[in-house]
Amino acid sequence: MATTKRGSGGMSEQRRSRLRLEISREAARLFWEQGVAATSGDQIAEAVGLSTRSIWRHFRSKESCAEPIVMQGVVTLMTVLRGWPRETSIEDHLAAELVGLRDGTRPVDLADEMLAMKMIRLADTEPALRTAWLMACDQVERQMCEIVGDRLDRPADDIEVRLHAAAAASVIRVLDEHIGTAVLAGADLTQFGGVAAVTRRYAHAIRTATSGVVGDPVI
Repeated sequence: MATTKRGSGGMSEQRRSRLRLEISREAARLFWEQGVAATSGDQIAEAVGLSTRSIWRHFRSKESCAEPIVMQGVVTLMTVLRGWPRETSIEDHLAAELVGLRDGTRPVDLADEMLAMKMIRLADTEPALRTAWLMACDQVERQMCEIVGDRLDRPADDIEVRLHAAAAASVIRVLDEHIGTAVLAGADLTQFGGVAAVTRRYAHAIRTATSGVVGDPVI
């Protein structure tokens, strides 16, 4: 019989992740509305309907509460890249998957992405939030090592693989920051030519940053 992995206090890992994301949503909303300094752990707890002690059971500080929602800013793209077939170019894969996903994205996921943009924007002036964003970028780079290594038939810790993965991860970070800033300033994706054009931009930038090593089909 299958069992559910339990974390501290007997809570399942799935339930713990859901709760952490729920806390993160409320913390991010408060950070954006009233600023990080003006937001307390007590306020976050009240917004979620938990005790302050419960908040500290899941997060080491109030700023770290932003980490799960910040990760939502990259989770869609990384999910798509992890499913990249070897026989498909990066342009074709991103165009097929991201355009389709955008059409069927749930409102809650769109709201999470917008909150992630806001936290990434705040990270420009809030060092603790910058740390959360850079931690998310580090996870992107680690995942890119696996993706690039698979396409080059090399280990994920191979130096060439790591260099290309770092370049691709930097592209994702810079474009996420650039597009997020524009959207929060009132632009929409049509300013960039629509979702299809945005996906091409990511694909072209990754190909360029890796000198064309990452992008082609693998035969």
